Amino acid sequence: MEARVKLLGHPVHQMLVVFPLGLLGASVVFDLLYWLIDLPVMSEVAYWTMAGGVLSGLVAAPFGFIDWLAIPKGSRARHIGRLHGLGNVVVTLLFGGSWLLRWQTDDHVSLTATALSLGGVAIALVTAWLGGELVSRLGVGVSEQACIDAPSSLDEPHPTGMQ
Repeated sequence: MEARVKLLGHPVHQMLVVFPLGLLGASVVFDLLYWLIDLPVMSEVAYWTMAGGVLSGLVAAPFGFIDWLAIPKGSRARHIGRLHGLGNVVVTLLFGGSWLLRWQTDDHVSLTATALSLGGVAIALVTAWLGGELVSRLGVGVSEQACIDAPSSLDEPHPTGMQ
């Protein structure tokens, strides 16, 4: 099935998700740099990249939801899309909570906030894989001839010598 919302022929959701993924992932890197090398400016950079990541995630989400609603009920793609979407709600809540904790401090530093971010990025890795499974494996958002019930890419045997 093709994406329901497109811009110049390309799915809007797929165009927008690069922003929250990149910004939220980068915020964790900046956090780790702050803690590892005690570079105070990194806490400020993490704070603002996280704000951008949460906001851009909120912009991307409705387009993904619209596309998900068009996936046939009972299909594997619908189930994976549900996991992908709900997982990303959790990611947004974790990073949103982390951002709010930082907002309440002058230096934007908090060990609890960093822990929330680390949890968020761990879940985001899983939800990003699920999104890749939807697009690359099942063809959701790509083609009306999508195979929305194809088996998982993890279930196929690898060619000899490939792992």
